[in-house]
Amino acid sequence: MTTLSAGTIHDKVPTDLRKILTDNTAARTTWENITPLARNEWICWVENAKLNETRTRRILRADHDLAAGKRRPCCWIGCIHRTDKEISPSVRGILEKKVKK
Repeated sequence: MTTLSAGTIHDKVPTDLRKILTDNTAARTTWENITPLARNEWICWVENAKLNETRTRRILRADHDLAAGKRRPCCWIGCIHRTDKEISPSVRGILEKKVKK
């Protein structure tokens, strides 16, 4: 089994994300060169999917984007599980809109 660095709050790489990172050398290289907070956001983004179809789509996108050298998931508000800092007002607004739906 390939050893992969994890995130800060999300300290385990999910199995499906682990598979693409072990199968794709370019994606794994980017993964190991980004910060733990950036890895945390990728993990949270994947795990936050409510539908299996969404999760599958995010895994495929992570494979492509990480291989292309992208350091963070696009259009992601960031990991809301962090406790080391307060949630920003803009993220709080987004989360409140989601609750109202």
